[in-house]
Amino acid sequence: MADSVIEAPEISGFSAVGASVLRRRALNEVFIIIAVAVMLIGGLELGLRLAHVPPYIFPPPSAITAALVHGFWPLLPHIATTLFELISGFIIGASIGFSLAIIVTQFPFVEKIVTPYIVLLVTTPMIALVPLLILRLGFGPEPRIVAVALAAGPMVMLNSVTGFRRTDEMRISLARSFGATPLQVFLKIRIPQSLPMVLAGLTVGSIFGLLTAVAAEMAGGQSGIGTRLVYHSSMLEMPEFFAAIVVLAAIGVAIHLFYGWLGRKLVLWSA
Repeated sequence: MADSVIEAPEISGFSAVGASVLRRRALNEVFIIIAVAVMLIGGLELGLRLAHVPPYIFPPPSAITAALVHGFWPLLPHIATTLFELISGFIIGASIGFSLAIIVTQFPFVEKIVTPYIVLLVTTPMIALVPLLILRLGFGPEPRIVAVALAAGPMVMLNSVTGFRRTDEMRISLARSFGATPLQVFLKIRIPQSLPMVLAGLTVGSIFGLLTAVAAEMAGGQSGIGTRLVYHSSMLEMPEFFAAIVVLAAIGVAIHLFYGWLGRKLVLWSA
């Protein structure tokens, strides 16, 4: 009897259809977000004008947009200053926080020593330390960089430790039974499985760092978005004040989108 061969149906069409559906769903979500934003901004514009709210109290969105367009280039050096302080401080704080998370995970007794200080940093508003940092480090960017590092580091550490401890212990035991070293276990099992929590810590740490940098600039900076907020509010230039806030919000959204994109890439890599 001749062998019969059953051919599997082609599924490439199904994957193409699935990708098309996902793209259409993403476009619909973007359209809804834009439509809601337009409705909110339009309603706010109309409400402020009908209520005759003075622009020095709350300017309409059109005035804020005009101030942002005309004042963006003068604001650009201050944006660069804030981003420099944020990135520099975050790299320092995240590196220390991630390293401490690894040490605490590998040596649990260290947690009893480190945790009280981490909790102290988390519960202490960094803005309260800025005057002390300025007295010690001067009026340059150094005190703000240190403040950002102190704000971001604990967030990265706490989330990373949580992620490292949520890994599959059975998989770790199996790897050790086959002779895996602690470094191999950490690189091949703990880090890939803890990526969501680590990325959450990086996201929160970045946002906290941004807020701390701006607050420190407002307390004693010579340049940066925070100094512009202080200047425009003191001069009652509310359109320019809110334009600077819009820039800060855009930076925060960009941080969120960046870590979302990075998370999708790293999840594919870890899989």
